[in-house]
Amino acid sequence: MSTISIQSTARRAADDDHTRSALEQRAGRIAALSLISVRAIQGFIYWGGGSRRFIYAPSKLNPNATHWMANKFQTAMPGAILGMSHVISYMLHHFVLLYAGVILFSAAELIVGLMLMMGLYTRAAALASMGFSVVLMLMFGWQGATCIDEWTMAACNLAMGATLFLGGGGAYALDNVLVRNKPQRAESKLFRWASGSLPLPLTDIGFRKLALVAVVLVVVFDVGTYNYYRGSVLTPFHSGPVSPTAHHVTLSDATISAEGDVHFHATLDAGTPEAPAHIVRAALLDANNTPVAQWNAEALSKLPKSAFSNDYAYNRFGPGPFGLRAAMGAASYITLPLPAGHTADASHAVKLQLTDVDGRVFSVPIGRAVGSGR
Repeated sequence: MSTISIQSTARRAADDDHTRSALEQRAGRIAALSLISVRAIQGFIYWGGGSRRFIYAPSKLNPNATHWMANKFQTAMPGAILGMSHVISYMLHHFVLLYAGVILFSAAELIVGLMLMMGLYTRAAALASMGFSVVLMLMFGWQGATCIDEWTMAACNLAMGATLFLGGGGAYALDNVLVRNKPQRAESKLFRWASGSLPLPLTDIGFRKLALVAVVLVVVFDVGTYNYYRGSVLTPFHSGPVSPTAHHVTLSDATISAEGDVHFHATLDAGTPEAPAHIVRAALLDANNTPVAQWNAEALSKLPKSAFSNDYAYNRFGPGPFGLRAAMGAASYITLPLPAGHTADASHAVKLQLTDVDGRVFSVPIGRAVGSGR
């Protein structure tokens, strides 16, 4: 082969390498610019959650306010999955733990949101946001009237967090400034795993495996929870194990005491948290489903507060303008004094039945108690 041929071949190879390098740099710039909107909105979502509580609506952090966050947590209990309902219940019964948890979670949302928007230690912040998304999904994913609104938010945030963790912060990020000011940071694997200015310290094969694992985890978690909450994947569409629209009251421990009082436990464990449930009628029924004693909306609305022993200090059962009123997640022992002249008739009762304002009926068998035992 002539010298001219060798030089020509070498020149073409050099040109190919230059073209390939230019294309790779352009692809990198495109990816970096494309990630900005994902990073900014993911950050703003969590910044918004924290800033509402600390800055714009501080009543959410006030235990004496109507919008205190404990009320929101309690609404999640009926449909929370993988044991989160027990965690919420435990926190609701331990105020110090509850208050510390609300403050710490809100502060973490605020800080992570700021870090993402600024592109500061982007991968660490993205990983934290993925954790938030999973926790929020397990707690609130079942809620949503026409579609599962809370699920949609958490599902998108989980995918966005995974994208930022893998791809980094992109352009216009403080992580890039940190490397520019101190280039030796580029040699630190810990920095590269936590920040988003440089590719992860992995081989191409290692990165591909990590990316595929992330895809599988995100898709399985998101699609799996969607199928659990609404079906339409492996099963036909359904309204969910816990309805986010129709209120449901579970009754238990119903007894009639020797003093002539009806005691029972009620839990509002389904329905929308946006509106309370209203029980407008209560009745004792005999074996033929004939009422032997009953309380109308007016009688129920006049019950004293002492007739209610609520399990939690936040969302409660109590007298309302249209009978009994309860907010989502409320649970309480309730005492109904028998109407005058019905003590003898009540001995024939076999069932207690409650009816809500929408005509839904909830019932429980009646037991007998000695004394006033509940």
